[in-house]
Amino acid sequence: MAGSLSTGLFYSVSALYFTTVIGLSATTVGTGLTIAGAAGVAGSYLGGRLADRFGPDRVQQAATVVQALALLAYVAADDVVSFVLVACVAVASRAVQGTAKQTLLARWFTGPDRVGVRARLRVVTNVFIGLGTALAALALLVGTAAAYRTTMVVVGFVALAAAVPLGGLRARVVGLTEALRPLRGRHAAPDAPRGRSPLRDRTYLTSTALTSVMALQFGLQNVGVPLWVAHHTAAPDVMVSVLLLTNTVLVAALQVRASRGTHEVVTAGRAVRRAGLLLAVACLVLAASGSVGVVAAIVLLLVAEVASTAGEILSEAGTWGLAFELADPLNAGAYQGVSQMGYSIAGMLAPLVVTVTAIEHGTVGWVVLGAVFATAGSLVAVVAARASRAPVAVPAPAPTGAVEASA
Repeated sequence: MAGSLSTGLFYSVSALYFTTVIGLSATTVGTGLTIAGAAGVAGSYLGGRLADRFGPDRVQQAATVVQALALLAYVAADDVVSFVLVACVAVASRAVQGTAKQTLLARWFTGPDRVGVRARLRVVTNVFIGLGTALAALALLVGTAAAYRTTMVVVGFVALAAAVPLGGLRARVVGLTEALRPLRGRHAAPDAPRGRSPLRDRTYLTSTALTSVMALQFGLQNVGVPLWVAHHTAAPDVMVSVLLLTNTVLVAALQVRASRGTHEVVTAGRAVRRAGLLLAVACLVLAASGSVGVVAAIVLLLVAEVASTAGEILSEAGTWGLAFELADPLNAGAYQGVSQMGYSIAGMLAPLVVTVTAIEHGTVGWVVLGAVFATAGSLVAVVAARASRAPVAVPAPAPTGAVEASA
């Protein structure tokens, strides 16, 4: 809750803080955040390795503290170099934190509980990001440098508060973490089992690559729709807020229900396939909204939002199921690191992909983007079906002495 509240506040004021308070150009901010996005990709993968080595709860708590301090450091940033350095630390630590959280879920829960808890976390995340966005309206109304600085300080301290409850996890997870983690370094037992490397797991890499293409959908909500509404439709600009609110409400209401059953690989693949088709429909409807009057544009935008949000919900549910169920439990951190790295790459490329296709080329671009989603979703279903038919290699249990020694 605290982390999501902080995120909502930050997203609402950060762009204006960077440009009006620090004095950076919009191009500089975009370039700096792209560089930081690359640091986030590395952080996603590194987070998995660190979680396997030190325990996901410890890594999540440490990364949360580092991220909070980096957010506070934005207040001291006063030029391009300091801005980029702080952004890299903030984004990379957030990526490490996300991977550690996924690893903790992968180890602490099993089967339907794992995906179900992840769905509930997403509902909480969306709701509190929305609350943070609403609170940030106060700073936006005042509109002064002091108001933006104060909000950024609040962002940092609220993010720091998110680390406090994580300290209580150690006593609960230490036994499970040590029993499932491959022993390494000077504590390694000679015959301790070692999991597969995700970098050699073709099925997992293929699934991650395709679901990362599906994750480009977030560029629709954050970049594509606002730019399309403002510059290519007759609808009023306030529709951007209406569509965002629609997305938040639908995710909160439907995400948990849509995630039921997606702990099964085949069901997860089918969910992503349906998501691809829904996103394709949304793209076509968005394209149509650019050539009609005000009322028709509003209606079409709402229809497109419902379709794209349904696709988003199904895509996330299916992706979580595949990321958890196709992973080797003995190497959970490394696998979740690869999965989260795919998300980070998609997040870094999504604004560019959406603008180059849909925003610059209109209807043709929307058709291409829709075809990409439909194709990727269908291929995910094929990979999932094949994976479900493949023989499962069950690793030998760890020697009793090794587990006791680790505990």
